[in-house]
Parts: sequence; structure tokens; C-alpha cells
Amino acid sequence: MKTILGKKVGMTQIFTDEGAVVPVTVIEAGPMTVTQVKTTETDGYNAVQFGFEDAKPQRVNKPMTGHFEKAGVAPKKHLAEFRTEEGEEYQVGQQITVADFEEGVKLDVTGTSKGKGTQGNIKRHGHHRGPMSHGSKHKRLAGALAAGTYPSRVFKGNAGPGRMGRETVTVQNVTLVKVIEEKNLMLVKGAVPGNKGGIVRVQYAVKGQDDK
Repeated sequence: MKTILGKKVGMTQIFTDEGAVVPVTVIEAGPMTVTQVKTTETDGYNAVQFGFEDAKPQRVNKPMTGHFEKAGVAPKKHLAEFRTEEGEEYQVGQQITVADFEEGVKLDVTGTSKGKGTQGNIKRHGHHRGPMSHGSKHKRLAGALAAGTYPSRVFKGNAGPGRMGRETVTVQNVTLVKVIEEKNLMLVKGAVPGNKGGIVRVQYAVKGQDDK
């Protein structure tokens, strides 16, 4: 299980040796600390819990303070638990860094997309607008939602206005262009979900390693 938590810093561009421009997203990944190892015998399933980014002790409640003290690690802002059958390979207090990732591999990056609030059907679903001529009463409204006499109701799942964004999104098979170990940075080709400062999960791609 090659995975790490990180924070999206922003986007920039780098140049290859051939002079080509490559747009990249900068991710400050890790170091991530193992805070708990769960097994079938003790918890009913196998998993590993990781902590990312140190937190001020006064901002951590008593139950979580006890949890971190039991593990012997500093309080963390973010905790994430990943199911794995390889839990015995991890030890509490062990650190995962960007050094565990190789340049050129394919990655899956999961994050929370930007929230857009309540939006209309045109922006949310890409619907076409109505006539813009004088007197038109159907410029940016939703079109017909149902038939007339039969079935005389709107079916569930029709695309319409509503909340847009702030969803868990995964981009697959993006290339890890460069790793800067001394700064805990990963440069990933292209864009990844979320806004600046958003927390993302980076892991080896499930598919696509053969065509890296």
C-alpha cells in the first residue's frame, strides 16, 4: 500500500530536458506518521491509521490527546485510516515520506472539489440556454421536465438546479514528474481536485503502471 496524505500548494510549470513545458500541481506530502495499527484480532478488521500535520496540543480534545499519547506521537490535525492486509509491515510511530515514491510512476489523487454553492442547470449540467430574443421567458431556465397527461410527474434523477461541487473526486493515472525530498514536495502532472490548502490522498495507481 503506497499512499500518503498531502496538502495542495498550487500549480506551476517545469521544463523537461527537451525544452517542453509540463504543467504540474505542487503537493506538500507528508511526513505522515503511523498512529495506530488495527488487526482482525483486536478490531475485527485490518487497517492502518495515519496522522498528518502537527497540531497545537491545546487544540486537541482529551480523548484524542490520550490516543496520541498512547501511540507516543505528537498530536496531528488530520487522521486517515486505510484498509490493508499488510498492516504487519507498519509500526506505530513509523513515518511515511515522499522518498517512498519513485519519479515517473502513475498515481491516483483523491481530494474534495471546490464548492460552487447553489447553481443553475446551465452551469451545473451544461444545458443549453433558451432564445435570448426580446420577449423570451425561457433564457436560462430548465427545459421540460415531464410529459403532460402521462405520466404527469417528474421522474427522480432529472438534472436541474442545486448544490454544485464539494464532492470527493479522484483523478487517475497522473504522472509523478518530480520528487523534492528536502521540502517534502511532489510535482504531479496536470490538475488535481480541490483548492489551495486542501487535503489530498496520493497513492499508486490501481491501473496504468505499465504505460508510465
